[in-house]
Amino acid sequence: MLKREMYLSRMRGFYDSDLVKILVGIRRCGKSVMLKQIMEELKERSVTEDHLIYINFELIEYEDLQNYKKLNQYIKEKIVDKKKYYVFLDEIQKVNKFEDIVNSLRASIDNLSIFVTGSNSRLLSNELSTVLSGRYVLFNIYPLSYKEFIELTGKDGKSDETFWDFVKWGRTSK
Repeated sequence: MLKREMYLSRMRGFYDSDLVKILVGIRRCGKSVMLKQIMEELKERSVTEDHLIYINFELIEYEDLQNYKKLNQYIKEKIVDKKKYYVFLDEIQKVNKFEDIVNSLRASIDNLSIFVTGSNSRLLSNELSTVLSGRYVLFNIYPLSYKEFIELTGKDGKSDETFWDFVKWGRTSK
């Protein structure tokens, strides 16, 4: 997996912040990968697995948590001590009233750092910006750049064939 240092370097200073970290971008641009890379970095800083709460709302096993009250209860039950907890809510727009649950968690739990991903249109809606006014930081995530593509695939960056492969597929065609 390619470490997307350009984004991580911008986000590191916010890992422990009480600001909600919002990662937006088109489908398949790497938002979920970014969350996993952040979690790996937190583990390298000795954050234990039980202090990382990851929920991917595209997975069927989390379907019940699309109810904002159940999600709130689920997260609060996982917080059992005063150490910092990191909550990762992937594709949060699938949760009814997601703006309210994110704001409620942020406002009610001091030892919490919240990261959310989702589609641009829903996460940048008026409801979210109103509810979280001034309490979030936004990171736009884009698909792989040509430089990242070359780094990931190990292909010759000066080759026309490699360039057109990138234009056509945006990734390796292996």
